[in-house]
Amino acid sequence: MSPADNKGPRDDRWYFKLMAPNTKGDKFAWLDPTSIYINGKAFHDLLDDLCGELNADKIDVVAGLDAMGFVLGSGIAARLGRGFLPIRKAGKLCVDTDSATFSNYSGRTQDMEMRLPAFASGTRVLLVDQWIETGGTMHGAVQLVEQQKGEVAGMVAIVMEENENTLAYREKYHCVTAIQPGTEWQRQCNAQYLESFKQYDPKAAFPV
Repeated sequence: MSPADNKGPRDDRWYFKLMAPNTKGDKFAWLDPTSIYINGKAFHDLLDDLCGELNADKIDVVAGLDAMGFVLGSGIAARLGRGFLPIRKAGKLCVDTDSATFSNYSGRTQDMEMRLPAFASGTRVLLVDQWIETGGTMHGAVQLVEQQKGEVAGMVAIVMEENENTLAYREKYHCVTAIQPGTEWQRQCNAQYLESFKQYDPKAAFPV
């Protein structure tokens, strides 16, 4: 069965198997989803799946979190016909900024910034990151949106791992993830190991 024909259950999307395991040690994230972006069909299908659960009429702007949220967020913004707002790590923007402090997935404290002003009061902002592990980075983004009196229109990621913070997000916001709660893929992500790693082949993601 080709990827184009694979319309199977929502916990068995073909492009998940393209994601790469960490080969560099504990200071890095435990997997790398960027091979999905390299493969045009995979990226197209991922955006289809995510945007299919979003209502553009309830979103004014899409914000991507530094850095890989830029890739996914800008793709979603283009699909929805909305603008894109980068939320950056501190010290990257050459204009006036708001800042917020957060703890990332490794437990390190960092600062995140957004241009000031970025939008009018009441603007509905969709927050996008590649992967939500502890929820700390996303918390910083929520702070920035609220500091400028915007409204969080929802959250999007390839996956949210399940913990106290992320479960609270799902209760409070419209959260869209490619890997959905209650699936075998979600269970494996919570354990931070995909069974597909056993057959991982980087060449499978090469552009044709």
